[in-house]
Amino acid sequence: MDKNQAEGREQEIVYSRSVKAGKRIYYLDVRKARNNDLYLSITESKRRQGEEGEAPSFEKHKVFLYKEDFAHFTEGLQDVMAFVQNQLGTIEERQEYVPEEKEAAESADDEPKKKGLLGFLRK
Repeated sequence: MDKNQAEGREQEIVYSRSVKAGKRIYYLDVRKARNNDLYLSITESKRRQGEEGEAPSFEKHKVFLYKEDFAHFTEGLQDVMAFVQNQLGTIEERQEYVPEEKEAAESADDEPKKKGLLGFLRK
């Protein structure tokens, strides 16, 4: 199968959200299958620096999650996140990039936010 055929098989994205996490970006795409059913496509994308003079490339990994598995997946994710939180205690949130002009306008609160891992699932 050539690249054009593979692109033609790509299912329609009906909703999408990206999550920036350091050097990685996670894409959460709700896609519509041929039978009009919806499923979740999770893609991790990490930028790799190219060789001297070459353009950077992106390493991608995908997971497909079907609606009938959402509850079991969420239960498993919450379980392992609770385990990590119990092992490490409170986890500091990753600091986001803030452009300089925005930084000056925001409050002087330099203390990193702390939140339990499970709080992220409840947003």
